[in-house]
This record gives sequence, structure tokens and C-alpha cells, in this order.
Amino acid sequence: MELEVEVLARVQFALTVMFHYLFPPLSIGLGWLMVVLEGQRLRTGDPVYERAARFWTKIFAVNFALGVATGIVMEFQFGTNWAIYSRFVGDVFGSALAAEGIFAFFLESGFLAILVFGWDRVSPRMHFFATCMVALGATFSAVWIVVANSWQQTPAGYHLVEHAGMMRAEITDFWAMVFNPSSMHRLNHVFIGSMLTGAFAMTSISAWYLLQGKHKDVARRCMPVGLFAGLIFSLLAPVSGHFQAETVAETQPQKLAAFEGHFRQTEGEGAPLWLFGWPDTEAETVRYGLAVPGGLSFLIHGDFNAPVPALADFPPEDLPPVVTPFVTYHLMVAVGMAMLGLSAVGVFFWWRGSLEQQRWLLGLLIPAVLLPYIGNQAGWIAAEVGRQPWIVWGMLRTGDALSPSVTSGQVLGSILMFGFVYLLLFALYVYILNDKIQHGPDAAEPAHAGHAGFLDTAAAFADPAGPSMTSSRSGNVGSDGGA
Repeated sequence: MELEVEVLARVQFALTVMFHYLFPPLSIGLGWLMVVLEGQRLRTGDPVYERAARFWTKIFAVNFALGVATGIVMEFQFGTNWAIYSRFVGDVFGSALAAEGIFAFFLESGFLAILVFGWDRVSPRMHFFATCMVALGATFSAVWIVVANSWQQTPAGYHLVEHAGMMRAEITDFWAMVFNPSSMHRLNHVFIGSMLTGAFAMTSISAWYLLQGKHKDVARRCMPVGLFAGLIFSLLAPVSGHFQAETVAETQPQKLAAFEGHFRQTEGEGAPLWLFGWPDTEAETVRYGLAVPGGLSFLIHGDFNAPVPALADFPPEDLPPVVTPFVTYHLMVAVGMAMLGLSAVGVFFWWRGSLEQQRWLLGLLIPAVLLPYIGNQAGWIAAEVGRQPWIVWGMLRTGDALSPSVTSGQVLGSILMFGFVYLLLFALYVYILNDKIQHGPDAAEPAHAGHAGFLDTAAAFADPAGPSMTSSRSGNVGSDGGA
């Protein structure tokens, strides 16, 4: 029964986190691409960039709302299902989440009103500044969440104290906690994944507009922004992944061994790098696969024959599952390569000036928006399942972190309830998003048309002649030429 509660609690947390994680990457990536569009608007004075930025602001606002709603629900599980864990990490998580609220959420939500409603109420430069602050706030939010999660993977800057008969981790060095061994590498990877999400969302919708032959002026401005962002960050992704893998090899060698299906070290031979395959845990081998001999050893140590710790080198009770981390890790890598190839081909044809004639490529770019979502989810699953059986690496096991009073029936009931609510939310999200995409960017209109400020409107109605008579009188002055 206890195992059942643990499994259900882990399933519930995985489902809520995975659902929540659909939204923050798009907010972060889209936020910075909107900064690019508004910067182009200021630099060139081209009103099409403003239309594009207005359109993407609407998409951003819908996505931001769902991200906030699902994030709040996710955090309540710490107190309901994981009471022992919450007590153990409360000092660490409390400081990180407080920093998120102060430095990230307030910044993002404070300037969001100007971003959404301030188009004709503040100057273009002020609106550009507000867009920068919203993008920065969204990124800061990721910073503190990744710091907290990374501390679980590679704890630092703490000591253990006993409180009310239970052990508790308390911070002794805040900055050592923030800059723990894995936090910056993981943050870089999360940011790159977020930028790819924003880039492929922009290219997908732009490609659809070009194929449909509508809003082509906006699509032609947005397409190169998305393609170049996709190419740059898909090139950076394997670089970031390499440095992160080196850290994992040093701090969590069992996880790396699971990622690569490295069951046993053969004396005198380096560890292979599997390009694909299916791990067979009973036979301790990878079947139906293709490997680069010594490739893992070379990537980690720069030597094809250098030994790499294998799963057999650790106690069985400290080993993670192998199949799930192996499959999801390789899926993430494959998706990254696909995004790199699509972006490179898209940039090539854009540079040649023939992108719009490549209807096959535009057709591929539309569903390609799913690739970064798949990559983000697969990477998260690999990282989290790969650290099992530890919920805090080397200190607290997942099975020991549960709330002692929670039953399996309660957890299952909440899974069904939240699953139903989340299905409704997702359906509403898709409906609203589709409606805004189908509508597309608003048609160009004169600056500030129909958006007179409150004081201007009040002054017009205060004029004895009224607004319409004031307008006609101004016209008569001009036509009388010296009246």
C-alpha cells in the first residue's frame, strides 16, 4: 500500500508539472522574440513590426495566464503529498521561491499591464522597456525554480540540523546554494529550450499564414526572426548539453550511466556512445542500437579509452531505472537535431529569397512547433527519473519523503479531479489560441485612432461646442485661409 501511495504521488506530481511546463517555455521564448520585434519597430519605424508585436502580445497573455494558474496548483502538492520532503527542504525552497516572487513575478506581472494595454497610452520606447521587463521577469522566474530544482540534484551551501526529531537542511551560504554545481548549466539548457519553443511557435504560425496567403506582411517579418532564433539556439543546445553532461558525470554518475545504457565497464575499453537503441536491463545490454565505440569516454574525458563509471559499479538500491531515462534522453537529442536541420534549411531558403516557394518546407514547419515541447518534456523526464531513488541526491530518498497521513485513495481522487480540470483548461486554451491565430494580426490603423486618452476625451467634451463642432471649426479655419 505504501508503494502505491508513492507511485500515485509521483504520477500526480509528474502530470501537474508536465502540464505546467507547457506554458513557461513559450512565455520566456516569446517574450524575448517580442523584444526583437519591438526593437525592429523602433529601429526602422516600420508599422508592420508593431502589428506583429501586438499579435504576439495577445498570444503571450493567454499563455501567461495558464502558466500562472497551473504553477500555483503544482506547488500545493509539496504540503499535501510530500510533507517530509517539504520539512527537509523548506529553508532552501522558501528562500528560492521568495526570491522568485520578489524579483520575478512582481516584475513580470507589474509590467504586463503596460505590455498588454499600453500600446496607445505610453510612448513606443516605454512600451519597448515594458516588454523587456516582462521578458526579464519571465526569465528570472525560471532562474529561481531551476536553482531550487538543481539544489535537489547537487546540494551545496547547507548543513543538516535536527528539528522536532527530524532532519532539516538549512542554508549556510545563500550564494553557494544559488550557484550549486549544476544550476547554471541547467539554467542555460532551460533557457535554450524556451527560446526554441518561442522560435518554432513563431515560424509555425508564420508558415501557416504564408501557405494560406494571408497576413503575409506580418509573416514575412516574423519568419526570419523565428528561423534565426531557431538556428542559433539549436546550435547552442548541444554545447550546453555537453557541459551539463560533464557535470552529471562528476556529480551524478549513475544518472549518466542510465542515460547512455552503460551497464558494465569493459577493462581496457572506453564507454560507448549509443546513438539509438533499447536497453535490456536483464541482459545488461542495449539492443537494436548503433553506438560509437569509446564515444562517451571521449566526450567526458577527451580520451576514447578512459573509463566511465557504469551501473554495475554502484549498489543496486542506489540505481535509477534505465529504460525511461535512456529513451527520453535520446528522444531529446533526436528532437534537437531535427530542430537544427529544419532551422538551417529554412534559413538557407530565406537567404536565397525562395522560402515562400518551398511549400513542402512551410508544411513541415507548421507541425514542427511540437518539437520543442517534446524535447522539453523528454529532457525533464530524463533528468527527474534519472535521479531516482533520491528526491534530494544522497540525502533523502523519494519513498521517505511522503506525507505519512495521505492515503492512496486521496491521491487517486485528486489526480482524477485535477485531470478533469486540466482537460477543460487545455481545451479552453486551445480554443482561445486557435481563435486568435485564425483572426490574425489586426489591420493597420492610424496611430492612436480610437484610443484618445481620458484627459483628451474629457477636454473635448468640456468644450462648449462639443467634440464634433470643435473638429468642424478647426477645418473651417483652414479652408477660410485667414479667417
